[in-house]
Amino acid sequence: MVVNHQSLSNQSSSISTGQLYIVATPIGNLQDISPRAVAVLKQVDRIAAEDTRHSGHLLKQLDINTHCIALHEHNERQFAEKIIQQIKEGSNIALISDAGTPLVSDPGYFLVKLAHQEKIPVTPIPGPSALIAALSAAGVATDRFCFEGFVPSKGGPRKTFYAQRQKEPRTMVFYETPHRIVESLKDLCAQLGEQRTVVLARELTKTFETIRNDNAKSLLEWVKEDTNQQKGEIVLVVQGYRAPQGDTLSEETEHTLRVLLNELSLKQAVKLTVDITGEKKKKIYNFALEIKDSAQC
Repeated sequence: MVVNHQSLSNQSSSISTGQLYIVATPIGNLQDISPRAVAVLKQVDRIAAEDTRHSGHLLKQLDINTHCIALHEHNERQFAEKIIQQIKEGSNIALISDAGTPLVSDPGYFLVKLAHQEKIPVTPIPGPSALIAALSAAGVATDRFCFEGFVPSKGGPRKTFYAQRQKEPRTMVFYETPHRIVESLKDLCAQLGEQRTVVLARELTKTFETIRNDNAKSLLEWVKEDTNQQKGEIVLVVQGYRAPQGDTLSEETEHTLRVLLNELSLKQAVKLTVDITGEKKKKIYNFALEIKDSAQC
């Protein structure tokens, strides 16, 4: 990616009238907030925060005195229209979450959607994100990944959740809570395999930050033995499914199958791929299903 440093240096710190700003805030280390984020939060008319008490502490540390209003999952639909009306009347509103980038497993979707419907400019102020921070330090493939949010809290749905992702080829990222991490890793081992590579990223950017890359079984034993790893904010990064060597297709066969799937039904694409390559029908059919499932995620 090429960055035009001249255009960046010429950008003004002033904000436009009648906009909704989506502002990322630190996930731990206060120094991670950008000067632009601070400038916007100081200049807007109001800040919509997930928890005004939590955000109030952050804003006080940053010497930001802008008035805060609460916008969380229980009142978003009720207050979103009022916020939109205020913006239409010329106010500038900034949306922040408790930590990190808003709308990533946090409230705000309905408000942003409504803003777009009303042709109100929505401006992101990028910054910290636990999801991206964990991926960047995980040491697993990041060219293709899927974010699955929080793992279900109850045992049955959690087992099903992991089982449905057994053959997901992309790197997967989950959020998990400290009091459920042991049981969650047990279910992950059972459904995805004890040798699956998993990265536990805990308390990112904070004093007791921990990032460990290991197989699922070893990671589970380590977390069980060290109760300190059962505390704080947790991100799990899980390596995608890798088919046994004997089940893989050649690059040429895979390419042929993918091209045909873009134009034909699954049944027709499989038949033609078998005819063209001579590979076993079952192997091609199973891989075609994986491609289709991946495309629907």
